[in-house]
Amino acid sequence: MEWNNSCKSVNFDFTYKFLPTVYVAVFTLGLLGNCLGLKSVHDNWRKMGNVNIFVLNLCLADILHLFTLPFLVAYYANQSKWIFGDVFCKTVRFCFCINLYGSIGFLTCISVYRYLGIVHTLRIKGRITKRHTVMIVLLVWILVFLQCLPDMIFVKTFSNITTCFDTTSDHFIKEYLKYSIGRTIVGFGIPLLIMLCCYGHVAFTLMTKKDTNVILKLRCLRLVVILTLLFSICFIPYHIFRNLNLVTRIFKLEGICQRWYSTIYIANQVGNGLACMNSAINPLVYLFNSDELLMKCFIKCGRARQSAAVSLAEESPI
Repeated sequence: MEWNNSCKSVNFDFTYKFLPTVYVAVFTLGLLGNCLGLKSVHDNWRKMGNVNIFVLNLCLADILHLFTLPFLVAYYANQSKWIFGDVFCKTVRFCFCINLYGSIGFLTCISVYRYLGIVHTLRIKGRITKRHTVMIVLLVWILVFLQCLPDMIFVKTFSNITTCFDTTSDHFIKEYLKYSIGRTIVGFGIPLLIMLCCYGHVAFTLMTKKDTNVILKLRCLRLVVILTLLFSICFIPYHIFRNLNLVTRIFKLEGICQRWYSTIYIANQVGNGLACMNSAINPLVYLFNSDELLMKCFIKCGRARQSAAVSLAEESPI
């Protein structure tokens, strides 16, 4: 360990360039994708299944977060100068937390429903109604709200410093680390374990059953690919580097400095940007959950390729 009276100040230039760029891209793609998802839900409202109820709430959680991104773009582009007040700062950070753990919660519910539908088809057929699903949705919202509510208690801004912390100030950093670790275990670790168990059993069932519907296998494979993408890119790096960065902040306050602290900080900012990207990747769940919507996309892509081929043939010399 290298002991110093003070640590070198963090260079925030990377944050000021990286996060606004990511937020603008996520806002654009996420708004487009989620509007497409809402349209799909609206068009298929009467034949909406249980899984689609979770998809609808996943979409609503994404839109709630997307509308806060322009304020964060202004904040980081203005070199971390927050001008919207303490209450709105907490609201923006709270919406991110709701979106993150709401997404994880609803994706977990979708995984459990897929597991029950494939592994225990006859046992649960007709027993899980839409009323049950709505009750589960309400329970997920309540649990996510209670899980994110403590984050509102921690200080996010100073009266003399226009900073909107995504965690909290150094005065409360040790308490926040305990909360962050608990939130990681409850809101991320347990759902991840549930999904791994569900899809592990589903994979075993699909491989061992010879009479399994091919379309069912493809649907399951699609969802597994999307969930793997979401957790690998968005959720795992965020939780790892967020807690590591909190630990390094505590060490720096105690005068323990290492050269790799700056690398952890940059990794944490990348993790923040990747976590935000879940609002742009989640719409893939709507797309790949609907065979009709997927078929329309394939047809439109095929027509586009044919039109391009015809145009090239007309332009080419004889």
